[in-house]
Amino acid sequence: MSRLIAKSGKPHTIGEQLILPAIEEVLKTVLHKPAYDILKRIPLSNNTVQRRIDELSHDFESFLCNYLQTNHFSIQLNESTLPGNEALLLAYVRFVMDQEIHEELLFARTLTTNTKGESIFNALKDYLIEKVIPLSNIISAAADGAPAMFGRYRGFIAYLTDLFTKFNEVNLQL
Repeated sequence: MSRLIAKSGKPHTIGEQLILPAIEEVLKTVLHKPAYDILKRIPLSNNTVQRRIDELSHDFESFLCNYLQTNHFSIQLNESTLPGNEALLLAYVRFVMDQEIHEELLFARTLTTNTKGESIFNALKDYLIEKVIPLSNIISAAADGAPAMFGRYRGFIAYLTDLFTKFNEVNLQL
């Protein structure tokens, strides 16, 4: 039920407000059974649904990171400033699985220092290192046209390109 509630995009309280009353009506009308004993065994409180959705998202993040550890992917980054001058970095990945293209949110992180290209690059690098995803699995990168992303010397793409240039030079020497 929690997965269905999460997919609906509705508030978690929909379980208590709509689903349980609907189940109760079906039990009374169709099965002619008292609903109370059955309904008390269906955990759909707001807290229970929230906890289960959090568990589902953690399981999905683990699955996604495990997949990205051994497969190539493209990454798309977007840095936004929220009210209160807080900077948020969103990273999406696009990859092929079972001969289909998939796009998923990899992470959303607050940038604690600034929104310069180096900070954005370090945030991505730190996440990938934490999740043991090789940077070499990135086959392309996309971003908006902001200078922090595409600045020639200090933009995110410049740092990423520099990393791959060094990586390729080391491989050529071996």
